[in-house]
Amino acid sequence: MDRTKILQGIRLLLEGIGEDPSREGLIDTPERVANMIQSFHEVSSIEDSELCNPVFHVENYDDIVLMKNIKFSSFCEHHLMPFFGEISIAYLPSTNTVIGLSKLARIVNKYSKRLQLQERMTQQIADALDKYVSNHGIFIIIRAHHMCIGARGVLQPACETITRTSTGDFQKNLPLTAQIQQLMLTNKATC
Repeated sequence: MDRTKILQGIRLLLEGIGEDPSREGLIDTPERVANMIQSFHEVSSIEDSELCNPVFHVENYDDIVLMKNIKFSSFCEHHLMPFFGEISIAYLPSTNTVIGLSKLARIVNKYSKRLQLQERMTQQIADALDKYVSNHGIFIIIRAHHMCIGARGVLQPACETITRTSTGDFQKNLPLTAQIQQLMLTNKATC
């Protein structure tokens, strides 16, 4: 990350929209933006294998593990505008091992803290979990509001974009897929 270029870029952006980067209220804006970008970069550089450890042995448990309503925020790579929402992750553990629940939220943080597309992020989270968590299937649903839809262009702030992906038994077993979708999309609870 080149902090000097980021600072210069934000100052140029402010000048480009007719603002004076030295006026009260904007003096520290380049620093604040650079700090935000740096914090995003630090989270996204952690290795998936590190985020998915440790795993825990659980005897005789082979049913769904579901974490709902993991809050996230990201930036659309097309417009550099925020999008935010909730992610629900389910998996079917195998070999009597489960991942620590906080690790699911950490994986979400890693892939959301970068310039991103919701569709890509959905698949990246699934791929990371499928690779590092012993499982019979992964199912992910992301519900998000995109400011590039809500604050510009078509001006539809209430629109919600839903993406999903699945692997393993969640692809093969339609009743199981319907069951997990029902659990994910209803009875919202807050963490």
